[in-house]
Amino acid sequence: MNRARPLAAVLVAATALAGCKTVGPNFAPPAPPTVPGYLMIGDTPPAAAEVSLAPGAHPAGAWWKSFGSADLDRVMDQALSGNQTIAAANASLERARQLAIAAYGAQLPQVGVNAGAEAERINIASLGFSGFPNPTIGLYQIGATVSYDADLFGGLRRATEAARARLAGEAREADAAYLTLSGQTTLEALRIATLRAQIDAVNQSLADDRQVIDMVRAAEAAGGEPSSATDSGEAQLAADEALLPTLRLELAEARHALAALVGQAPANWTAPDFDLAGFAEPGPVPVSLPSTLVRRRPDILAAEAGLHVATAEVGVATAALYPDIALSANIAQTAIPPANLLTYGASGWTLATNFTYPIFNGGRLRAQQRAAQAAANAALAKYRTAVLTAFTQVADVMEAIAQDDSEIAALRRSESTAAKAVHDDEAAYRLGGGPLLPVLDDQRRLSFARRQLAMLQGKRLADIAQLYVATAADWRQSRS
Repeated sequence: MNRARPLAAVLVAATALAGCKTVGPNFAPPAPPTVPGYLMIGDTPPAAAEVSLAPGAHPAGAWWKSFGSADLDRVMDQALSGNQTIAAANASLERARQLAIAAYGAQLPQVGVNAGAEAERINIASLGFSGFPNPTIGLYQIGATVSYDADLFGGLRRATEAARARLAGEAREADAAYLTLSGQTTLEALRIATLRAQIDAVNQSLADDRQVIDMVRAAEAAGGEPSSATDSGEAQLAADEALLPTLRLELAEARHALAALVGQAPANWTAPDFDLAGFAEPGPVPVSLPSTLVRRRPDILAAEAGLHVATAEVGVATAALYPDIALSANIAQTAIPPANLLTYGASGWTLATNFTYPIFNGGRLRAQQRAAQAAANAALAKYRTAVLTAFTQVADVMEAIAQDDSEIAALRRSESTAAKAVHDDEAAYRLGGGPLLPVLDDQRRLSFARRQLAMLQGKRLADIAQLYVATAADWRQSRS
């Protein structure tokens, strides 16, 4: 008999059995939602110039470039290449890719070769002979094995499907990591710019405070005010000076956070001096409809991949309830003298078929199938939660943008009114026709309006950035 016949028989049988039944549910992506928009009835929509709601809408290129900041573009490139969360996401993606390859490999015939050599000294006396020397012999062996699991009901095929779905999920998780990083980097840059604007507003207030103190001292010198008149001005100056340490601490923390995002220790990297004036006002932010968002936002797609994994694992658990056939063959060439190792007389082979069918296992397999189905139900609930969370985030940010302009407009009116009041009160005080207290009160209102206006201008830009992220705007232009 041809010594390769057992191996060929297993391969032929593997081909014949390759089209066996696959049990368990077939995965289908959940239907997209039918809701027409994001905001509740009665909510204030953003101005048309700020948000463009349309099917399949998306910005051209990397979304953060809409802000027109060269410093942000440079820092973003550093973050996308050096961030350690991104490095971990890429490593997890590669792991999933290799596990998917391994899962598919388990479906194929497994072929191996082996070789060995042994030396043995035989104790002749133990066999009842005496007077003979104990000989030493060598035993040499080479061979090959092949095995194949027929996978009659698709357990291995479902396992491969699950592994590929995990790979898709890891790819979407990596996308989510990149999108999140681009948002965090932009927000920290805007935070730095906003804090610097607030510090500038406080410094302007300090200059105004000192000007008021100088004016009061001049009145004291002229005998128009008692020597204690400067106390109120000094108190306001000290109160405004007390604002700076907290703002400077927050600025340092924002710089340190940005260093961490680019993958550097604070001592090894310096954040640019971002300025609000260095950020352009983006044009209309393209916001896709909910039915499109669920096919673009990476965290939703990752949840969908998790649902696919769980569905495939129901098939794995179901297949374990059914019979299975495993085929194997072995060829071995064994000889004592090496010269005979490759002769036909030194050959031997085995061909085996192993049939298994679970009869009684204490309910373990059924319980595992029910557990897999429960996991699929949980994965579906997580998917639905991811969709609801995404819609809520988009609605929240759209509402925030809708309110930003009215707040900024109100603060600008407050700043203008307070500045005019300060000017009039100071003029009246210098002419001796007005008291000091209105000057100080209006100065406090002006200082507060300046700080709040700087904060809200930065917040508006940050809200636009968050809308880009919430609607899964493109970040791939800088991804290698």
